[in-house]
Amino acid sequence: MQIDWATSLDLHVELEAGGGRRVAVERAIRGAIRSGRLRAGERLPATRALARDLGLARGTVAEAYAQLVSEGYLRTRPGAPTLVAAGVQPAEPARAGTPAPPAPRFDLQVGVPDVGAFPRTAWLAALRRALAAAPDRALGFGDARGQPELRVALAGYLGRARGVLADPERIVVCSGFAEGLALLCRALRESGARSLAMEDPCLRYHRAVAAAGGLRPVAMPVDDRGARPGVPAGAGAALVTPAHQFPLGATLAPDRRSALVAWARAAGTVVIEDDYDGEFRYDRQPAGALQGLDTEHVVYTGTASKTLAPGLRLGWLVLPQRLLEPVIKAKRLAGDTQALDQLALAELIRSGALDRHVRRMRQRYRRRRDGLLELLAARAPALRVRGIAAGLHLVLELPPGGVREAELLERAASRSLRLNPLGPFWHEPHGQAEGLVLGYAAPPEHAYGQALGALADVLD
Repeated sequence: MQIDWATSLDLHVELEAGGGRRVAVERAIRGAIRSGRLRAGERLPATRALARDLGLARGTVAEAYAQLVSEGYLRTRPGAPTLVAAGVQPAEPARAGTPAPPAPRFDLQVGVPDVGAFPRTAWLAALRRALAAAPDRALGFGDARGQPELRVALAGYLGRARGVLADPERIVVCSGFAEGLALLCRALRESGARSLAMEDPCLRYHRAVAAAGGLRPVAMPVDDRGARPGVPAGAGAALVTPAHQFPLGATLAPDRRSALVAWARAAGTVVIEDDYDGEFRYDRQPAGALQGLDTEHVVYTGTASKTLAPGLRLGWLVLPQRLLEPVIKAKRLAGDTQALDQLALAELIRSGALDRHVRRMRQRYRRRRDGLLELLAARAPALRVRGIAAGLHLVLELPPGGVREAELLERAASRSLRLNPLGPFWHEPHGQAEGLVLGYAAPPEHAYGQALGALADVLD
């Protein structure tokens, strides 16, 4: 039905569109305002006149007007006409957006495993077994710490594989490391901490998470033996990657491990241990977790992102007793972590499938690392390579006065290759060493050789 108003605007009312006649009137007037056909201050017909023109009951139109007044689209007062309210933003007309650039063909980005190697068959079997055996309470609102089946399985796995002294009652399952760090920052902030010592360099995103949690990041320099002794004065806690410093790759030296724990004891605070890729060590036995030195002053954090896939969003915290309740409180506010994925991971651990997958991927990643090292020895023999003993990446340092990060990134882009520069990892990049952080895990197996070929072109 179509009506001509004194405003020379048309009101289109589709009474057959569903929702009833009142809703149809509301939809028509709301659409006219949103499209800009009815502008702020314009007068609407009296309810009696509009009802007569539309062939509706006056009460139907009056109810529609009242609803639109409550939503802020119209304004009225006794004895005065109904007007279009000011402040309603007309909808922007659709515009043709700039097309997104195509994804690079080859990807040597850091921090991502070969997700194509995710053990789909084993995971599906674990999920089926877990779901079949899951008690009803697993499908409800459960313990904020996570599913007890996973916490028990993790306690055994972490003790066996990483030397962690883990009580299932002190484990909190979270949605990845970033959420775990956010929970810890909130708990530390409530206990009086105002800053967090973080390795320099480290992941910029983690600095942002700490800042969002109310803790000011302060730089803790790193050398070939890991984080240097002497936590910055006033730091309320420290975050380190002792097994494989991210991104430079050093293993925290034994004397520095002891000194760091001693600092936490003396300061009455904690060291947060980010064990992001501790399972992947190639040239000697993995270094045991720092947490084993002092369970009351070290928070152990781990994740399934590197061993399985980032998309699972599963991580865990092994907490000192005094941080347990504050972190649980913060986790309740953050929301639960997906229960079925927790049960599936617990079953994957119990069945031994996770160990088999890690062993298989350790061999694959070692072969990839060796291939990358051969390429660098042939194409960039003068450049220093760091962090090769473990993990899923290495660092190629650029000498002062030579080729710059920006130039290499431009070359890589022209060959459809994604690379990570070292610069953004520094707290303050000015004056720091430049380089490339080369991840060798992300490409699918069939494309890894081509990715190395593209890198060879860039280095030439």
